Amino acid sequence: MADKEGIIRERVILDMFEGVIIIGLDGVITSVNPAAEEILEKSSEELVGKRFARAFFEYEENDAFNQAILDAIYDSGSRHSNFVPYYTGKATKQLHISTSFLRDGDEHLALIAVLNDISELAELRDALTAMERIKALNGQLEMRNKLLSETFGRFLSDDIVRQLLETPDGLALGGKKRELTIMMSDLRGFTALSERMGAQELIHLLNHYLGEMTEIIQRNAGTIIEFIGDGIMAIFGAPAPSEKHETEAVQAAVEMQAAMAGINAWNTAHGYPALEMGIGIHTGEVIVGNIGSEKRTKYGVVGSSVNLTGRIESYTVGGEILISPSTRAAITEALDIADERRVLPKGVPEPLVLSCVAGIGGLSCRRAEERPLPLREPAPVLFQTIRDKHIDQAPNSGAFTALSPTEALLQTDYTLERFDNLEMELAGMTQIFAKVLSREDGVYLLRFTSLPDSFAAWASDLDYKN
Repeated sequence: MADKEGIIRERVILDMFEGVIIIGLDGVITSVNPAAEEILEKSSEELVGKRFARAFFEYEENDAFNQAILDAIYDSGSRHSNFVPYYTGKATKQLHISTSFLRDGDEHLALIAVLNDISELAELRDALTAMERIKALNGQLEMRNKLLSETFGRFLSDDIVRQLLETPDGLALGGKKRELTIMMSDLRGFTALSERMGAQELIHLLNHYLGEMTEIIQRNAGTIIEFIGDGIMAIFGAPAPSEKHETEAVQAAVEMQAAMAGINAWNTAHGYPALEMGIGIHTGEVIVGNIGSEKRTKYGVVGSSVNLTGRIESYTVGGEILISPSTRAAITEALDIADERRVLPKGVPEPLVLSCVAGIGGLSCRRAEERPLPLREPAPVLFQTIRDKHIDQAPNSGAFTALSPTEALLQTDYTLERFDNLEMELAGMTQIFAKVLSREDGVYLLRFTSLPDSFAAWASDLDYKN
């Protein structure tokens, strides 16, 4: 979507013939759309930034107009609707004014006045005809909102679309500090996979996967911020506040991992490879709102908590959900914890104990792991470590001493760190990627994150110990 803000302004704000004035609680006019300028015959330069009292009290003929606005301000408990005359200095128009308040929860932020010029209708003696015309105008606005909702609903979550359509300053740049729960997910080995698949097949596979994940996230009150290739970034607790956003995020993650079995069954039926996904979750304070420029903006979140979520996700292997201590502490439901990991992410002063979640409440995504079987003869392997997106210049040597479809034991004199990512070459095969899970007696347990198609056939021909 090239320019969400431009399209929305053109179709909803700039093109609508209902005038809109937004007045702050301090009495200062903060926004006037072009239709309001035409109806009131005053430019935005004459109005925006000025107090309402100074802008419209020039003519006593406008007492009813002014009083309608003041009544709405003083009686904030209900909506107001009035038919009043408005004097431009040259002629008198008949206006229909409806008012309401822009709110943040129970807090009033500003008064919204919507103006319709019904001068032509006022000239009609048939009241029924006038009412039908007003009904038609309202119908046109509803049709525009429906069009926008259907169009942008394909790109944005329902909550964000609702905010854009229902909040007059929904497109204004800016944000608020909120405590939210952030989720990041990523497919393991997707870059290598994309090099082996055709473009159409890859998009078909990815769209099916993202469609299933989107449905689960939104069903659990999550808001998808963006798709980053095969990755998903979502937040829980905004735009709509929630008192249990931590639980909603973890529940969504468990459902997402449980859904991978069905997704991979679909992949197999279409001749596509199986996928594995890692998910990281963290709860913390962020700034959430419309971020960008006047020409291009998006609803998003920024802050150190976002960066930390990405770090947490990087520690996962396929099928895992890692949550931070702040997320775990806020959840009252029973958690199935597979293990705990002490890590020191970049930019964090103290180590964190991450919890690997396999279930919450009655939901489970725990699966049986195939442990590596010992080999009669070690399989030589060359590998390079990938740290902070940098790869070793020279390969290191080692050997697999045990193997399964998902894991391996690596024996090497080279010192590896837990969670190191490895790129490996084995028996002429490349594009083998793995992550270091642990070390015992000088042997490293690896979890494969991407394998070439020929790996399974090669592994099946090896000689294993009974």
